[in-house]
Amino acid sequence: MSEQEYLVRVEDLVMYFPIKRGVFQQTVGYVHAVDGVSFNIKEGETLGLVGESGCGKTSTGRTLLQLYRARSGKVIFDGVDLTKTKGEDLRKMRRRMQMIFQDPYASLDPRMTVEDIVGEPLLVHNMVSNRHEVTERVRQLMGLVGLNQAYIDRYPHEFSGGQRQRIGLARSLALNPDLIVCDEPISALDVSIQAQVINLLEELQQKLGLTYLFIAHDLSMVRHISNRVAVMYLGVIVELAGQDELYTNPLHPYSQALLSAVPIPDPLIEERRQRIILVGDVPSPVNPPSGCRFRTRCPLAAEICAQVRPEWREMTPGHSVACHMVK
Repeated sequence: MSEQEYLVRVEDLVMYFPIKRGVFQQTVGYVHAVDGVSFNIKEGETLGLVGESGCGKTSTGRTLLQLYRARSGKVIFDGVDLTKTKGEDLRKMRRRMQMIFQDPYASLDPRMTVEDIVGEPLLVHNMVSNRHEVTERVRQLMGLVGLNQAYIDRYPHEFSGGQRQRIGLARSLALNPDLIVCDEPISALDVSIQAQVINLLEELQQKLGLTYLFIAHDLSMVRHISNRVAVMYLGVIVELAGQDELYTNPLHPYSQALLSAVPIPDPLIEERRQRIILVGDVPSPVNPPSGCRFRTRCPLAAEICAQVRPEWREMTPGHSVACHMVK
């Protein structure tokens, strides 16, 4: 696929967080949150990003949007390298990129009404000329995400978790973005509400031509919504493939262990299949292992895994993996 067909190209992205101590706040180390991550997202598709808590998924999404400024690497959005863009130019690009946050309770200001919350981006980016236009646009967005327009003057505490997440979604759509980073948008919701939000995201994608980076650790839900899935471990991506290919033929030992933990509704298959139990704890991102990040917990680890960082290889068209043991 040519570079022109991708809306987003992330190349060797690195994001470290400094650890400061003492009265003078001296830097004594770094948390290696994102350490050489590369992926592409085609316009109109959904890329799922999965992995354990703390592996760097959210940091990747926020660095992509330049909420965090990368230590090195490139984030090329529609041909523009965002890591080299500042000021008003970056502000204009940010209209086209939005984020849905994980916690619908913490991401909405409790002192603001729905009209204030959803209309704020319109005012910040001077997309409206008067208050009447704000109200009309907010009502339109509320209808788009399935909220009763009569609730426009209500406050966040008057809504359920699913309704709050719809308010957050309406806010993210206010500026007609091309890309939305969905940072675990369903993890804080009841199971019945999760399906409603996922279906809404899919409907909006078809209607508005949206592109999603969908961050989650619910692997069954990621398979449902994603076109391709990237598996992340301790700041690096270890495998990337189409959603069906990854779930039926995972190559990396970590991907295999993750998928073996997903329950299968058929009791006969569930009884016969073998769970892969990883030993040990996830290493500290402050001092990650040499070579392959996964080697300290990998059942296939060999001497080369400790010495050489595995190369990113395409094993079959569209299915890439970083592992010495995959042949």
